[in-house]
Amino acid sequence: MTQPDKPFPAPSDALDPDEMRQLKAACRSGALARRAALAASARIEGSLALADHAAALAFPGGAVVSGFWPIRDEIDPRPLMDALRVRGHPLCLPAMVGEDLVFRRLTRDTPLVRGGFGTVEPAAEAEEVVPDCLLVPLAAFDRRGARIGYGRGFYDRAIARITDRRGTAPETVGLAFSVQQASAVPEEGHDRRLERVLTEAGLITCGVAA
Repeated sequence: MTQPDKPFPAPSDALDPDEMRQLKAACRSGALARRAALAASARIEGSLALADHAAALAFPGGAVVSGFWPIRDEIDPRPLMDALRVRGHPLCLPAMVGEDLVFRRLTRDTPLVRGGFGTVEPAAEAEEVVPDCLLVPLAAFDRRGARIGYGRGFYDRAIARITDRRGTAPETVGLAFSVQQASAVPEEGHDRRLERVLTEAGLITCGVAA
């Protein structure tokens, strides 16, 4: 697995915003390049492998799980989502409303429409729900749970809103190919770490030494 030659710094007030943006951009572009280089067969097999780990996630019984619709060359969470549905977990998908994400219930009968950034989302008439657990897309991650998305902060804000509404944070599991792992992802104070990351190689409990 290819990783950056040098670790990126942990949260630091010593870096100015431009320096932090440059570090994040470098980490993001490196991970996305590694992801883009995967063969089509590796993408398919990797996405299917996620479903093999549905039981290992051990979400609470009946917990509402938010998935996501894959864009570009993201790992495809839909086999895992179906495995979780079979295990009794109601599903939902994020939908863009202005600059924020809301979560709408997903069933086999839910009408889906085109959303922003090339994704697909439940139509506006679908029931809005508050997920207990989030499957989170990402560009890069490290074993501490630090994550880089695509630079818009949608999930950071959504997690903060869910936490305010529920009084407790939702469980978060990042989904990615193993090649997207970095030695250390640059962070800012407002960035929210993942609790776990699931790749085709298995489940990583963040903050625990390999």
